[in-house]
Amino acid sequence: MTRVFHPETDRNAIAEAAEILRRGGLLGIPTETVYGLGADGLNADAVARIFEAKGRPQDNPLILHVPSSSWLERFCHDVPAVAYTLAERFWPGPLTMILPRRENVPLRTTGGLDTVGVRCPNHPLTLAIIEKAGVPVAAPSGNTSGRPSPTTAAHMLEDMDGKIDGIVDGGPCAVGVESTIIDLTVSPPRLLRPGGLPLEELRAVLGEVAVDKAVTEKLGEGERPRAPGMKYRHYAPKAPVTVVTGDPTRTAAYIRKHLGESNGVICFDEFAEQFTGHTVHKLGAAADRLAQAQHVFDALRAFDTDDVRHIYAQCPDDAGLGLAVGNRLKKAAGFHVVHVESPVVIGLTGPTGAGKTSALLALERLGGLILDCDAIYHEMLRTDEGLRRAITDAFGDVFDENGLNRQKLGAVVFGDSAAMDRLNAIIYAYIPREVERRITETDVPIVGIDAINLFESGLSRLCHRTVGLLAPPEVRLRRIMARDGIGEEYARLRIAAQKGEDFYRAHCTDILMNDAASAAEFENKATAFFCHMIQEINNNKEESNHE
Repeated sequence: MTRVFHPETDRNAIAEAAEILRRGGLLGIPTETVYGLGADGLNADAVARIFEAKGRPQDNPLILHVPSSSWLERFCHDVPAVAYTLAERFWPGPLTMILPRRENVPLRTTGGLDTVGVRCPNHPLTLAIIEKAGVPVAAPSGNTSGRPSPTTAAHMLEDMDGKIDGIVDGGPCAVGVESTIIDLTVSPPRLLRPGGLPLEELRAVLGEVAVDKAVTEKLGEGERPRAPGMKYRHYAPKAPVTVVTGDPTRTAAYIRKHLGESNGVICFDEFAEQFTGHTVHKLGAAADRLAQAQHVFDALRAFDTDDVRHIYAQCPDDAGLGLAVGNRLKKAAGFHVVHVESPVVIGLTGPTGAGKTSALLALERLGGLILDCDAIYHEMLRTDEGLRRAITDAFGDVFDENGLNRQKLGAVVFGDSAAMDRLNAIIYAYIPREVERRITETDVPIVGIDAINLFESGLSRLCHRTVGLLAPPEVRLRRIMARDGIGEEYARLRIAAQKGEDFYRAHCTDILMNDAASAAEFENKATAFFCHMIQEINNNKEESNHE
């Protein structure tokens, strides 16, 4: 049976734990990242027992844990100056450096490699145990190979009870994902595993840092891992996992759409209520990367006690600790990843008679969904109780059995600028929210927002680009007269009452001038215009994803 040490109540715990290591035994140790399964890293037989207890592949290297950078020269040769710079900045802490090994480090520890990973853990109990034992401690995560890593002593006991000599209970881990591994034997330095130290912080010290392909995809058969966690399926619960990446609101909508009976969900806190009726384990808030790191293994491990057939997991982006959290989720899924692409959103606005109908047809020809904000407003007047109540509270009983009584409302707001401003404020509070919901839930690659008041309503914030549709005033005049069957004087009054070209040129990112001889010719011009714009937007998205 495995003994659990409680140093806060047992003053002999550290000495007795260190003795286990000295005599070649196996010891569970707490770190700031996860609990490790430790043995004397210079004792090949003791190290072999780590692989046996975990069921770990023999070519999967182990990390040596040391109490300070002064131990580096004992086990590594040709240590570059930058290693000491990194140690001074980030040790003790969640950083492992790959360096050339000395011959006193067994090949069994390094998975047959001539390099070794070394780190100084940021946990006072483990540092005290290593100092007392006087040996570097080889320690992978303290779980059965392939399962989620343990972040508490109880987690480790689940997997290792009876297989190892002892576990030191040092409380829950503060970081929650394993250390970041950087290979300093190559130029530029290469990130082999994202972890508790964000890539951005390494680049702030090292400048250029390459990212190994194993961070984002599986190693192929026959490829040897240069660091722990690079090759094999890790962190996996019993049920298969699908990881869904992209904007959190859109990934939640994707999961809702595809969620089947007996499926579970790992999600950001804000979206948990959307999956009522299913087993849900929360990661933390969508913006809280540290909480996600602390909870990711707990969430994966918790599903082993739940009766689910499949698990869908929301995934953070790659910023900060998000790269490590996403890497662990993707490895748990065997890199079965679905990316939910956000659509290209183009806002269209402009004065009447400029040819907006033809431009919208061009977007539809390219596969776009057109959201007509005027039509959405009239639909919401019939169906949205919140909007109806807000209008009633502001302007009295202006609804009847047929819906909004426009004459009644008009009598209140027309001619009263303050009342019109109140009405617009209500409309602008509701319409953008509904438009955003429809954008989130659509699967189409392109969305066009048709809105006269694109900027006043705040709808422009949803758009990648905003297009002002313009035409020469005399051309607009002829179109309005022909389209609406009105005389020249009235048509000129309508044009004069609208915003001038200067407004659209000042506010829109792009201007599309309709000076074509026919509607068909303009539609072709608009199609080419939007094709070029959409390609630019997608190229910019791709560049942003690679930064």
